[in-house]
Amino acid sequence: MVALFSMIEPLRIANRLRGSRLYQWTLSSQDGTPVTASNGMALPVDTARDELPDVHSLIVCTSFAPEAQLEDATLSWLQQLSHTECQIGGIDTGCFVLARAGLLTEKTVTLHWESLPEFSQRFDDVDAVESLYEISEDGFYCAGGSAAIDMSLELIRRKHGHALYRAVREQLIHDQGRLPASRQRGFSQQSEDLADPLLRRAIMRMESELEAPLSIQALAQELGLSWRQLERRFHHGVGCTPQAFQAERRLVHARSLLHDTRHSITDIALACGFTSHPSFSRAFRRRFGITPSQARRQSPRVHP
Repeated sequence: MVALFSMIEPLRIANRLRGSRLYQWTLSSQDGTPVTASNGMALPVDTARDELPDVHSLIVCTSFAPEAQLEDATLSWLQQLSHTECQIGGIDTGCFVLARAGLLTEKTVTLHWESLPEFSQRFDDVDAVESLYEISEDGFYCAGGSAAIDMSLELIRRKHGHALYRAVREQLIHDQGRLPASRQRGFSQQSEDLADPLLRRAIMRMESELEAPLSIQALAQELGLSWRQLERRFHHGVGCTPQAFQAERRLVHARSLLHDTRHSITDIALACGFTSHPSFSRAFRRRFGITPSQARRQSPRVHP
């Protein structure tokens, strides 16, 4: 339910700010009866699957056990719809349904990180990556949860421009629209295993701000520490300076994106907090001894 309303709310706000109906939506279930969400609430719908009017876009939104109630008739219906001009997308675990219908072969998609291992094992002809969202000419997919806000905002930006995108984002108190290549979750259990609670907080803040890295001074002030105190905690806890730790996190994430996604090198650079392709390439080469382009060519998964 969170993902569904996170997708709709930016569209509703866009309508209100423009004073016109830029977007409209219809909720549909297989048989027209209310859908029980994972929180136990019954969600009323407007119509049944077979009575849904012609639409420009269709979003399949599912949560836990996405195939438990899936009907063969729904798979056939999706297959027929795919031959029209309708753009079809999936939210949270919706890609399970779309893959069952055979609609995702050789496409790059994303879904909630908990479901990615099972999905990748079952549908090895689909390029499933751990990103917030993926948008292409014929489909759009997001990881669910609050990532649906970011995808909805990006769709608004592409259709109606940056001014409306920014205004909707401010209404949502969404301080910055996250890029598609942003991470769904933290890197590892390393920060949770640290004994120093302030160091854990510092690392979590760094990992949450990869696209627009905090200055070390600002981070120290936020934690109520001096620069030197924060530096000593990093040396004692992880064996390096805060600057070195932050740079390593950004570059390791960039390497993962180069190997596992088809995002452009410029988009990856921005998602990892670099202001330009050249500055990213220089930092990457210093760390790994090869350029981002060379790292991508070495990846067995990503092909231009």
